[in-house]
This record gives sequence, structure tokens and C-alpha cells, in this order.
Amino acid sequence: MHSCLPEESRMRSIGPENTLGDFLRTRREKLQPEDVGILRMPGRRVPGLRREEVADLAGVSLDYYLRLEQGKDSRPSDQVVVGLARALLLDGESRQYLMKLAQPRPFVRLASEEQVTEAVAELLNQWSHLPAYVCDANQNVVAVNPLANQLASTILIPGINHLVAAYDDYAIFCAQPADYEHRAIEEAGWETALRNITAALRFNGDPADPKFREVVGLLSERYPAFRRIWALHDAKPQLNGKSLLDVDTFGWVELNWQTLNVPGAANLFVTLYFAEAGSRGADALAYLAARQQGDARAAEVRDHADQLESDELAAKRSSAARPASSDGVKTRTAQSS
Repeated sequence: MHSCLPEESRMRSIGPENTLGDFLRTRREKLQPEDVGILRMPGRRVPGLRREEVADLAGVSLDYYLRLEQGKDSRPSDQVVVGLARALLLDGESRQYLMKLAQPRPFVRLASEEQVTEAVAELLNQWSHLPAYVCDANQNVVAVNPLANQLASTILIPGINHLVAAYDDYAIFCAQPADYEHRAIEEAGWETALRNITAALRFNGDPADPKFREVVGLLSERYPAFRRIWALHDAKPQLNGKSLLDVDTFGWVELNWQTLNVPGAANLFVTLYFAEAGSRGADALAYLAARQQGDARAAEVRDHADQLESDELAAKRSSAARPASSDGVKTRTAQSS
């Protein structure tokens, strides 16, 4: 990822959406009669459930449900929200998102830029031993600590928007020749990653926030893939996972990451990278930390990692030399998300 939200994005932003109605309609069309115990009659052509079926399952009148889908009423009661979630078979995260749409938070005065900066700086100081960065709800990077900058100096830059950067990189990927063996696997990986980060934007963002609409407007204008994925109305936070990162002198290593919400009006999120003890990823982080401090131990850590890699290679060669009938050979694979 290498691009950030540019000045030109100020020129255009999307207007208020019928977010609640669109979400209800999308979820209704994804369900089938059999999913909710309704007998499918011959000749049925309706995609998903009918509006009257959802209204009946939710315990509301058809007229009121129509008003919700059409955006003529956007503040249903808790009882109605519970009924709709039950009717549409929403999971916990989707139910939470529906509640957010139905009952938006009252206006909260955001913390000043100075207050945010002080809070973020103090937070990152507490995580000096691990790479950490802070994003806002729109996936703009607010701040990074020195170790995170060493880990990914082209990705973790204050001001970069991770979603814009991801779709920008995907456009570059699509423009490359497609006639190689693992293209389909890479394409599937991109699809999963883009769906996940797009769902996180919808889950965490505030549709009434002009900056949120600015990001969505820019992405909608530039990327057909975003328009397609955004129309799915998936909403889900990104809490943890694994990523492959290219670390100086180590090459590609697998690191775990965990994202935590920062309490406060600014709606910020801190993401931490870490690795399993004794792994090559742990050695890579230790090397970066030692190098950052100008510590001679950096060379020792690098030598240990090289020896670990050499031992693993020797073990693999030894296993490959065994007879085909031997048992107990374990294979370790790395997955990223």
C-alpha cells in the first residue's frame, strides 16, 4: 500500500444515504424462504424474502416496514430492531450494526486535534516494545510508533488511508498479466481482504460523518471493485489476524496483529503486531527493536534467525530423504489475512 487520501478528495463526497433501508433490503434479498421456515411455492421469482414476509416475521405492519426500507422512517424502537434482527437472522455483529443505524449516537463534540495527538502519543509510548499504529474509524492512520515505522515505513505513514491504499494496490494487481499458475488463488485472497476491510469501514464509520462520506465517495468514484463490494452491505470489525510483512534483512515473515478500540470521543483504534516466542517473526521484531536502539545485539538476533532458518532447511532436507512409507512428518504452513 502506498497512497493516501489526497487533496482532490475534498472536491466530492457522497450525500446522505438511505443506509438503514439499503441494509434491510440487502439482507432481505440474501435470505431464502427455506431459511426462515416458509414453504417455497411453485413459480416464485422474488429474490430472497418478500417485504410482507419480513414484516410478518418481525412483528410489524407491512406499511411500517415499507417506510423503513424507503428511508421515510429511520428511528425504529428497540423492540422493532430486535424483531428485524430476528426476522433477518442477523448475527451478533450485524445486529450491533443495525442498532447503530437505527439509533445513531447523539451529537458528541469531538476532541481537539491537540488532545487527540497527546492521547495517541501517550498510548503509543506504552507500546514501545511492539510495533503499533493508530487509525480512526475511516481507516486513516493517525500515528505510528518508531518500531512500526521500521516494520513498514511505506505502509504505516500518518495520513495514509488503508482502504484507499488497498484498492489502489488491487488496481495495480489487476493490471498485471494474468496468465500464471497461482493467479486465481491471489485473486481470491484479494477479494477476501478487500471485503474484510470494507466491512470494517462500514461497521466502524459514521454515515453522518462528512469525512466518512468523503472516503466512500472517493472510493466509489475510482474503483468498480469497491462499488461492487460496498453494495453487499457487509458490516464487521477487524479484530485480529495474521499478515506477511517484508522485514529488512529477514525477508517475508508472518506476524500476528490485534486491534483494540481506544475509549473516547475520537473513536480511534490501535493495532499491535506481535509474534510467537521463538519464531522467525519474533526474531525479526527483536532485530528491529535492537537496531532502533543502536544495540549491538541486533547482529546476534540476526545470526540466531539465520541459524534457525538453516536448521529448518536442514530438517526439511532430512525429512525429504526418508522413505516414502515413513510416518509422522509434519508440514507447517503460513496463512495471512
